[in-house]
Amino acid sequence: MHQRTWLSLISLPLVATFTYPLVRQAPTKPATEAHAQDPLAGLADIQDVLGLVRDNYVDRPDMEKVVSGGIQAVLERAHPLNAYLTPEDLRLPDPGPADIGIRLVKRTIYAQVVAVRPGSPADKAGFQVGDVVRKIDKESVGPLSAWTLERRLRGAAGTSISLLRYASIEAQLKTVSLTREIPSAAHIVLKKSDKAQMITIPDLIPGRTAELKSMLATLDRKLPLILDLRECSEGDLNEAALATGLFAAGGTFVTIQEHGQPDRIVEFKTAGEAPFTKAILLLGPSTLGPAEAMASALKKAGDPIFGERTPGLGVERNRLLLRQGGAVELVTKRWVGAGGEKLDRAGIIPDHVLKGLKPDEDPIPKILAGLNDKPTPKDDSQNAA
Repeated sequence: MHQRTWLSLISLPLVATFTYPLVRQAPTKPATEAHAQDPLAGLADIQDVLGLVRDNYVDRPDMEKVVSGGIQAVLERAHPLNAYLTPEDLRLPDPGPADIGIRLVKRTIYAQVVAVRPGSPADKAGFQVGDVVRKIDKESVGPLSAWTLERRLRGAAGTSISLLRYASIEAQLKTVSLTREIPSAAHIVLKKSDKAQMITIPDLIPGRTAELKSMLATLDRKLPLILDLRECSEGDLNEAALATGLFAAGGTFVTIQEHGQPDRIVEFKTAGEAPFTKAILLLGPSTLGPAEAMASALKKAGDPIFGERTPGLGVERNRLLLRQGGAVELVTKRWVGAGGEKLDRAGIIPDHVLKGLKPDEDPIPKILAGLNDKPTPKDDSQNAA
């Protein structure tokens, strides 16, 4: 029997062991029934299976790889951002400050591109959201954790990395070699027309609100303002709350849910500036995390949303140390938007679907023309339990 088959066998009871206590708090039941449904009861079976693998497998397996591979499979079934770190992983130095400008999310045996930084090596090479990466430096993505993927993309400036890429538009599979670069500072971009104004926000890192506030002071508040969050894939939740206060009167920003803890509501406060006559949001598949929370709060405040549905990556990870050395990076908190959207699942649904915009295309005419259209029918599946 192949070693991957053994990994599949041990994964099922491990899934219950790791994930059940994190996502469900069972009601009190009689002792006999509780014992029969105890998710930890399978631990003895796991130990027996590992013993059988060790003693009977046709080739002597690397038991450390068997166990670590099983744990990683369990963690990824709970959430693709979960990761198992060995003691050796914890001792690795920082890989370096340079990167190629893409963000990947693990999808079982491959990784999907969810963000491409404008002007980055990946952008210049034609990478787009939706592309698939199958190998990094000739190593298959399947066994790599989210933590390892993030490290592999970084390195010293000038170093190279090769990716086996499946381009979603061209439907081509080929190896691409890229050179890592130090990311340049991103700035807010302002575009004006005689009928509207558009601000493109690249991220919500600390300090971004002050930059936004200075720019807003120069704008005509009688003209519609479009907030372009299509490339806003990085940022800080608190900074996003501060920025939201520049465009709305204040209220609930996001609710943070954590197993075994009461929900924590994060509020945002108005900056006290005069409101714009009309504020509009433009979202896309690279609108991630804090930007999704911002979009939810402004949608709740009544601002219309154009663009495409966001992926839903509103979560927080913590590193938990293990007694045998090593650690797990585990998604322990999720964000619920001001409108009730579960931001760890399906993200934000636009009121007006607007797809197929080219990178150099001006979206202002299409947005202004679409303001009089009826909103796209809602899909409530994102709020399902």
